Amino acid sequence: MQAIFSLKKYMKPYMVFAIIAPLMMVLEVAMDLIQPTIMQHIIDNGIAKDNMPYVIKMFGLIILCAVMGLIGGAGCSIYASKTAINFAADIRQDLYETITYFSNSNKDHFTIGKLITNITSDVEMLQRALTMLLKIFVRGPFTFIGAIVIVFITARELFPILLVVVPILAISIYFFTKLSGKLFLKVQEAIDAVNTRVQENLAGIRVIKAYNRKKHQIEQFTTVNETLMKRNIHADQIIGILMPLTAFVVNMGIIAALWMGAFKIGNETIEVGVILAFINYLMMIMGGLMSSSNVLMQIARAVPSAKRIVEVLEEKSEIKNIENPMSTPIKGAVEFENVSFAYNKNNEPVLKNISFKANPGETIGIIGMTGSGKSTIVQLIPRMFEADQGVIKIDGQPIRHYDLHTLRSSIGFAPQKATLFSRTIEANVKYGNDEATMDELIEALESSCALEFVEKFDDKQQHHITQGATNLSGGQKQRLAMARAFIRKPAILILDDTTSAVDSFSERRIQNAIANNFKESTKFIVSSKISSIRHADKILVLDDGSIVGQGTHEELLETNRVYQEIVSTQLVRGGILNE
Repeated sequence: MQAIFSLKKYMKPYMVFAIIAPLMMVLEVAMDLIQPTIMQHIIDNGIAKDNMPYVIKMFGLIILCAVMGLIGGAGCSIYASKTAINFAADIRQDLYETITYFSNSNKDHFTIGKLITNITSDVEMLQRALTMLLKIFVRGPFTFIGAIVIVFITARELFPILLVVVPILAISIYFFTKLSGKLFLKVQEAIDAVNTRVQENLAGIRVIKAYNRKKHQIEQFTTVNETLMKRNIHADQIIGILMPLTAFVVNMGIIAALWMGAFKIGNETIEVGVILAFINYLMMIMGGLMSSSNVLMQIARAVPSAKRIVEVLEEKSEIKNIENPMSTPIKGAVEFENVSFAYNKNNEPVLKNISFKANPGETIGIIGMTGSGKSTIVQLIPRMFEADQGVIKIDGQPIRHYDLHTLRSSIGFAPQKATLFSRTIEANVKYGNDEATMDELIEALESSCALEFVEKFDDKQQHHITQGATNLSGGQKQRLAMARAFIRKPAILILDDTTSAVDSFSERRIQNAIANNFKESTKFIVSSKISSIRHADKILVLDDGSIVGQGTHEELLETNRVYQEIVSTQLVRGGILNE
């Protein structure tokens, strides 16, 4: 329950609605409680005594109570829904913002599937619980207590029946409510597994088809889906026992009331109307307990969801601003001093004692075998990850001293995997600078050699990209990702193997555009191709997480064995390398 109380701050803006809703429900319940007593008087004082004016007057009173109850019930539903929906929307918004600021390690800790469940299923569970709490939980206890009080006052001869029925119902409800929390926690964990499997399969659908592994993936999904099904069935079956059990107990109470009433009517110590009213109140007591139990079960189901949500909201991002960070403009000097980093702190570092310096305007090429740590180096510059040892400096200051917004606003980053959003081409490119003019957009597209294919679309820059950019080729996606980095005109430009799917002619044009348009930017070009980095001012050669060579292309050709081996494996036209 502590987790639910931790979320109470999201209720504060809607406390007026949250107060009005129960008050309206009290009105509805009060009207419901009055009606059996009115019916008792109609039978005993009207029909039994053939007093039709009295009967008509009581019927009018019943109609008035029904109308008042309608107003109360409708008002409760309206205000309860407003409270619960806004409450859930605010939590969902905060969850999304929190996840957005997570570092990669934070996301890996929770997994994408679980985060999707948090922001959808878990929030929905809380919304339903709050709606039921405001609408039904007031109704249940108020009906339960009110019915018992009225029975004690008006049908005291039958009151001993309640002393047996009510404890049995209360104990049953407590037991099943406690059990439901454990059962539905397992259900939510199974939902996590389903979401994770779906997310992985949709993201890798092309690989699945290419390797003809659809049947295998379906079998894997079937496994997690069946686990979810079995846990849902198990939970619903056990909880489903509660309703027939309580109905049985109440029916036994009704039989006892009729049995006792038959004797007391014969002795003229009780009237027929009292027995009918007692049966109605007994049904109300059962309804009150059942509705209360449904709310308690919903709350029990919501508690695990609340815990999971609070766990995400309270997760501290590993990468955050220090107190009073620097916001001075960045010129672009970058220096690594004995930097080491490991994705898993228990494993061997993927970067070991990395040291180099890049001056403003220089081009730094980074090359090495797969897994040597090339991409990791450039991801440390915008603080996608935090170095475990050593210091990374920009313009002579540790990057931790810079405000994150200032740091990242000064970097144009085209990652190894070109990620585009389901928006127009213009919106995707302007994602790098939403204040860019149309001329700057065209310039960025031209610099990345993207303009040539964009102009072929009927709607040109307004061409809509599908989810996952499935309506673009790999090379087209890479060129748009570069355009997004170019439009920032950043102090530091990072291109992480962004021309792997680009033809050599287009790559040469992109290199010329970078050389001409980004003379003052510090450029980091990660590539597995010598042709992409041979003109760099300095080339870093990586092997197994360490820098094994630094220098120009010519210097490394003469002195560095690893670089020589890379060159020798890359066959190009016209000799060793294309000019």
